[in-house]
Amino acid sequence: MIATSLALAFSLSMDSFAAALGRGACSRRSGLPEAMRVGAAFGICQFAMPLVGWGIGIAFASLVESVDHWIAFGLLLAVGGAMLRNAVMNSDDGAEDDCRPVKSARSEWLALLTTAIATSIDAAAVGAGLAMVDVDMVTTSALIGAVTFAVAFGGVLIGRAAGSHLGRWAEMAGGVVLIGLGAKILLEHTLG
Repeated sequence: MIATSLALAFSLSMDSFAAALGRGACSRRSGLPEAMRVGAAFGICQFAMPLVGWGIGIAFASLVESVDHWIAFGLLLAVGGAMLRNAVMNSDDGAEDDCRPVKSARSEWLALLTTAIATSIDAAAVGAGLAMVDVDMVTTSALIGAVTFAVAFGGVLIGRAAGSHLGRWAEMAGGVVLIGLGAKILLEHTLG
């Protein structure tokens, strides 16, 4: 189960990695403090959102018990498919298009928080799907948050060195893994 949770954590962190690459490519701040700040924002949101989704899923679990594996599959397929679509549709975007000057420190924090929340919405959907299967959600969420912190931290540093061109490929890989996890849940529940 730890391997599945780790695969899930890396998959969910790929959109954060892509966003962190872009922030690193555009950042005018010193590398390590900015990487720490971005990593913490993304990691905390990715830790919290699966728990929120899981709580919502638990609240409605008795209503959907007979089709829970289909719901988990559908949510993971939708999130993974959206990640793949975004990676393909944004393949021509350059980092320079996203490098807009920020007016104040407050608006910069707001932009970071908005990006962190936006990239973790899919984690809430996955958390709702995980309410339908037997999983230690606190450990899984902690792993998702820790992996996302590390991946976003590294993404900022890599983005400063290499630009944001790697983000599209990371998001594609994350989408494929999420679809694979959804298929695994569906097969385990329908085949035995």
